[in-house]
Amino acid sequence: MVEAKHIHIDDGVKLEYSVVGNGIPILVFHGGHSNCNEEFGYEKLIAEGFSVITPSRAGYGDTSPIIGGNLNLACKAYVKLLDYLSIEKVDVIAISAGGPSGIYFASHYPERVKSLILQSAVSKEWLTSADNTYKAAQIMFRPSVEKYTWRLVGLMSNLFPRFIFKQMAPSFSRLSISQILTQLSDDDYDTFRKMNNRQRSGSGFLIDLSQTSSISVSDLQAIKCPTLIIHSEHDNAVLIEHAYHAHKHIPNSKLSILDSWGHLIWLGKGFDEWHKEMIQFLK
Repeated sequence: MVEAKHIHIDDGVKLEYSVVGNGIPILVFHGGHSNCNEEFGYEKLIAEGFSVITPSRAGYGDTSPIIGGNLNLACKAYVKLLDYLSIEKVDVIAISAGGPSGIYFASHYPERVKSLILQSAVSKEWLTSADNTYKAAQIMFRPSVEKYTWRLVGLMSNLFPRFIFKQMAPSFSRLSISQILTQLSDDDYDTFRKMNNRQRSGSGFLIDLSQTSSISVSDLQAIKCPTLIIHSEHDNAVLIEHAYHAHKHIPNSKLSILDSWGHLIWLGKGFDEWHKEMIQFLK
């Protein structure tokens, strides 16, 4: 686990973050149920000479939920983090439910962003109160319950890693289980198990659900930096329509549609290929 650090934005307002690696700075907006201990793809980025800065977004980890009042408040906090680290400009990677944060940051602080990469990212209104997944999340991932939810998921993943993966896979992929399993290795199952052991929702996931509709077409159109959009066509957590929507409205964007198994594009066949494309884009 990486070392988590903290800065105080204002009185009583805390921002948790981590920095790993030395080199060209990348600011990562992690996905849902994550925090500054995220790991997906980091090892390869560090090996390529990048430094990865990951703030725990609003309500995740030890970051104060108060900055989750809106994306404007949150992004002002991330600017203060860059100022604190004496970093003028960064490449930005926004993952899954972190998509709105990355989009808003690139749109409203263009002078701080060199490029934007959207990975399996939300780019418009996502889950709503009419969706069963939304309703389940209000129960399973509310702050008073989520730690027990993830403790149980982690325990079961340690005991029965392949069984738990099979149970959870449909939430990540539109492919059949038999099709998914042909793309995975033993290492992928272990990586998935580790993910389930570090996942926490805090109050962050419910904040995410409340903010996805706040990203507008004008926010996307205001992004001027080069943008790479990476998405699996089989994603069942954040549907491919989000990638098409972002590509349609972000000027100077490139769309890379993957034939990988689903939402977790760092697992399974195809990771090395799209990672090389991303590194070429960054460099």
